[in-house]
Amino acid sequence: MSSFLKGLSKTVRVAGCAAALAALSATAGAADPAKAAFVYIGPTGDHGWTYAHDVGRKKAEEELGGKVKTSFVENVPETADAERVIRDLAAKGNKIIFATSFGYMNAMEKVAKSFPKVAFMHATGYKSAKNFGTYDVRTYEGAYMLGVVAGKMSKSGKLGVVGSFPIPEVIRNIDAFTIGARSINPKITTKVIWVSTWFDPGKEREAALTLISQGADVLMQNTDSPAVVQAAEEKGIYAFGWDSDMSKFGAKAQLAASVLHWDIIYKPQLEAVAAGTWKPSQIWAGVKDGAVNIESFGPSTPADVKKLAEERRDAIKAGKLHPFTGPLKDNTGKEIVAAGKTPTDADLGKWNVYVEGVEGTIPK
Repeated sequence: MSSFLKGLSKTVRVAGCAAALAALSATAGAADPAKAAFVYIGPTGDHGWTYAHDVGRKKAEEELGGKVKTSFVENVPETADAERVIRDLAAKGNKIIFATSFGYMNAMEKVAKSFPKVAFMHATGYKSAKNFGTYDVRTYEGAYMLGVVAGKMSKSGKLGVVGSFPIPEVIRNIDAFTIGARSINPKITTKVIWVSTWFDPGKEREAALTLISQGADVLMQNTDSPAVVQAAEEKGIYAFGWDSDMSKFGAKAQLAASVLHWDIIYKPQLEAVAAGTWKPSQIWAGVKDGAVNIESFGPSTPADVKKLAEERRDAIKAGKLHPFTGPLKDNTGKEIVAAGKTPTDADLGKWNVYVEGVEGTIPK
């Protein structure tokens, strides 16, 4: 009998341990964080677009306290490589994938069809599906506010912009910058040099120096490195941080920065994925959402100019000001927005015209 009881006791202990381990395993599985991946066009150290996305990714992950686990792949070109990378991330069990550049749109659309249970979000694009949404920040609001500062600070009346690619997003920003500046000085003009890249410090610097040689005394960029701010600092003129604070590359040159806060978008998207409630959406967040702001004013910016820029920001936030409210003409003199009218988001999404004050023609 004693031998039987000992055997029974051992069996119970083993069974109990097995049950405990099974319960522990189930609990651990339930607590596993949702995997999310980000595809970046540039390096996380570009101090611009990709840097701002990465700051938002890390902040959102931290605030969600273990509910999600994120990863990223940087320097992914807008070629067939993009589809390969996105497909690989989907196959590795990521529940949501964020693609952070316009040129990833078709690749992400294709991969989304192959992985219907994975969520896909594409920045700055316009295509969508049952598991495929879009998101963006109203960067034109930031560009407008920088334009207001430029209008106050320019002595030559000539502004310069280093542009990446002539897509609606970038053309909108150039126009908003010019509209903001001309709201201060109606005679101001803007010249654009296109570099056909998002991130190439050498090309960005060369374009900035060319604009300076042509008389521009305030520069803006829609590219990702701090090269424009560095060139402005070297030549003793003004520039702006774009997407993030770039003052450490030009303390005297940077008048202010248009800073993007992507965590405003990433946090609720990641939270929804972790909770199993995610649905595709089309997000366009702006000043009123806290997704873009004019910040990091430099010592060269007078207090009254800073105050004016912040007043315009507050007006945008309150819905009292829209940078593209008419009357607006294109640079040939044709009316494109009637007085008192404002383009719809759909109109802005396909914006492809230079406003009055922007020199030249848009490249084909």
